[in-house]
Amino acid sequence: MSNYTRTLFCAGFGGQGVMVLGQLVAYGAIKEGKYVTWLPSYGPEMRGGTANCGVTVSNKEIGSPFVPKADVVVALNQPSLDKYEKSVRPGGILVYNKDMAKYIPSRKDIKVIPVGASQIAVSLGNEKAVNVVILGVVIALSDFISDETAREIIKQKLGAKKPEYLESNMKAYELGRQIGIAS
Repeated sequence: MSNYTRTLFCAGFGGQGVMVLGQLVAYGAIKEGKYVTWLPSYGPEMRGGTANCGVTVSNKEIGSPFVPKADVVVALNQPSLDKYEKSVRPGGILVYNKDMAKYIPSRKDIKVIPVGASQIAVSLGNEKAVNVVILGVVIALSDFISDETAREIIKQKLGAKKPEYLESNMKAYELGRQIGIAS
């Protein structure tokens, strides 16, 4: 596996779990012994403002944490979709929350995956699990980390913090993964 480098860019409103989504991928990659950078960026508001992060995963040292073009871009709301669609590398993947954004196709050189993540999260009784649904989609469609590692990281990082939501988070991940597999 020579020159393995993958980039992920996640964007949404503060409070949607954008940073946690990026962190889960980063922690998983660290667990797998890969080089990782995670670069957060927040708007001036505490909640409801813009939030995004870039994650780079590689089998070699990473020169810069900045992600100008990503293999996978996640947009959890309309402003993020509008702003960052152009950040998807040609041949890359755009995953967006269709419950919070409407995509008007403008590119033919990317794969676009609409996900009803908010609806899935609410149906599981865990409206904060939107990011975990999206994680499942991203893991199914990419090779940032393995499915097994993703499941372990959800248990370690989310299960330790809020054990009462572990079951719904695991279901959210699996439902997202099934969407990714079917795409």
